[in-house]
Amino acid sequence: MKKSSSILTNKKSITAIALGGFDGMHYAHQKLFNKLGKNGGIVSIESGFANLTPKSYRQEYSVYPIYYYELENIKHLTGVEFLNLIKEEFPNLEKIVVGFDFCFGKNRQNCIPQLKELFDGEVIVIDEIKIEDVPVHSRVIREYLKDGNIKFANKLLAKNYKIFGDQIKGQGLGSKSFVPTINLKVDDFLLPNEGVYATHTIIAEESHNSITFLGHRVTTDGSFAVETHILDKTIKNNYRTVQIEFIDKIRDNKKFDSFEELKEQIHKDINNAREILK
Repeated sequence: MKKSSSILTNKKSITAIALGGFDGMHYAHQKLFNKLGKNGGIVSIESGFANLTPKSYRQEYSVYPIYYYELENIKHLTGVEFLNLIKEEFPNLEKIVVGFDFCFGKNRQNCIPQLKELFDGEVIVIDEIKIEDVPVHSRVIREYLKDGNIKFANKLLAKNYKIFGDQIKGQGLGSKSFVPTINLKVDDFLLPNEGVYATHTIIAEESHNSITFLGHRVTTDGSFAVETHILDKTIKNNYRTVQIEFIDKIRDNKKFDSFEELKEQIHKDINNAREILK
């Protein structure tokens, strides 16, 4: 995962911040960041619900340093107390950039009018952004992912949706009976709905065309799996962490009457993935 070279920027040098949750670091978030200017920083309020870009995975999508604040630790603060904390932490702050629906302070009692009233610097508010009449929000992107509509989720994200996982031992059937796969344990990230996807699998920062299955192995042992097959290459993965970028959905998960039927379908899926990834 790429890290910003400015990650260790001293807070005293920050003159502008973007305030919000920023799960997904999506298209609308990037519009906020574009207003920060040279000495910018991002203040991410951690609610515990981030699952598009959980934890420090957000840093990959920003040239600005990101400072994380746990909601649990600040939710008791009034609006005035919260802004006093921000001004104390960033003593040279001149500008705050927020989305149109930003609220702050205990029970979210303060919103844009109070922010403008309480902060003595510049406040920039980014209006709601839509793509094809769909509002660009993290909650909306989650719904598209849950429905398996990867292409439109990617459009709202302005990038390919990506998850990280650790390699684990699979059931051993892939290389013997079907095709070799890398099996992953994925924590923290939202998984798209069950099915087969055309993907890019990234190992040691190198991207490979691939096909990925996620869901319950209803034809074999019934257990839940995330497994990816690299197309047209034999990759010995000696790296623990693997990244998967989702490009498009090929089909839903389904049960087959025999291993032969499943094997035949896997080869059809691979050909479909090749076409999509051309």
